[in-house]
Amino acid sequence: MEIDLIHRPGNTAAKVKLNPGETCTAESGAMIAMSGNMDVTTTTHKKKSGGLLKAIKRMVAGESLFLNHFEPKSGPGEVWLGATLAGDMMTYDLDNESLIVQGGSFMACEEGVEIDLGWQGFKSLLSGESVFWVNLKGRGKVLLNSFGAIYPVEVDGEYIVDSGHIVAFNETLNFTITKAGKSWMHSFLGGEGLVCKFQGKGTVWCQSHNPSSFGWTLSPGLKPRKA
Repeated sequence: MEIDLIHRPGNTAAKVKLNPGETCTAESGAMIAMSGNMDVTTTTHKKKSGGLLKAIKRMVAGESLFLNHFEPKSGPGEVWLGATLAGDMMTYDLDNESLIVQGGSFMACEEGVEIDLGWQGFKSLLSGESVFWVNLKGRGKVLLNSFGAIYPVEVDGEYIVDSGHIVAFNETLNFTITKAGKSWMHSFLGGEGLVCKFQGKGTVWCQSHNPSSFGWTLSPGLKPRKA
């Protein structure tokens, strides 16, 4: 599977090229266009299996219930994928490891990648975000999307990130929820509140915009809705 990212970083689209026998698994509603020889199968988990429980767990994490599996017939093919909110995309090559992804940021992956739920505990709930994040593990290419630009932050020791700006991070990192300022009053009056303190060695991928803050700007309580 070959992925080309077009029109980065503000309005990125992904052109996914597939050879016969290759399969791209993508979130429902992500397809923009595809070649005429592309075969599409819709399931709740793997292409040849159901997995309703895993699908429900993905919904809890902010992803869609169904997954679409694209496979070309009679030669190579391609499919274009796009995100709900305007922003950037990134690819990551899993090599028998795990990547923790914020709900709503997963877009597509190769067949060898397992899509599961990562329990982050009630500490994540305190940050105002979901207690469940998507856990991608196995081997293969992964495609993620962000709201706004996306950039990596290399952590070697300790680093603090606003939870709403997290796209993904390596499982080698541990995190705790803490106050942004010197005191709880300074943290909340400054508009930051609770943040994630990462510890260890690894990478955190951040997005320049916060979807929840954007929703509140449009209308209190409004959040992007996935199909």
